[in-house]
Amino acid sequence: MSSDYTQPRRRELDNAIYGIANGEEEALKALYELSSSAVYAYALTITGNVYDAQDVMQETYLKVYYAAPNYISNGKPMSWILRIAKNLCYDRFRQQSRQIAFNEEHLTQQLVTVADATDRLVITSCLTELDEDERMIVVMHAVGGVKHREIASELGLSINTVLSKYKRALAKLQSILKGEQ
Repeated sequence: MSSDYTQPRRRELDNAIYGIANGEEEALKALYELSSSAVYAYALTITGNVYDAQDVMQETYLKVYYAAPNYISNGKPMSWILRIAKNLCYDRFRQQSRQIAFNEEHLTQQLVTVADATDRLVITSCLTELDEDERMIVVMHAVGGVKHREIASELGLSINTVLSKYKRALAKLQSILKGEQ
């Protein structure tokens, strides 16, 4: 996307985080509205469980609330938020000491509020037919609206790798939807 869209969104996120740090009551709500779908999608791709993803999302905003006074903008506020969510997901895994299985039925129910029927079909296909990296990249981008550069930063991959995996995943989905597999 063009920097005309990206820069204002980054500024809005930064302003919301700084607003939280300054005790502005509406700042947390603004941050939540700007980023909750991306945080939820990201947590869901890691946990594979809608209930854990919802818990992680809520815990993320609590952590953001308490960490906001120490926040220093590096131009990537979404990456900062997603890093908090990632750490919470892995904390949850350590606490549970078990692997959480993906449940397609629960995901479909949750996606009713996030996407239309076509998007749900594509996302469900992603989660069941794509490998883990492809699934995370597509869900983060398609459901969460996370930019490819931020995904690359969060997953520790190059932007070219993310774009390549995204393009490959979309080609797989197209093939699946056309009934070629």
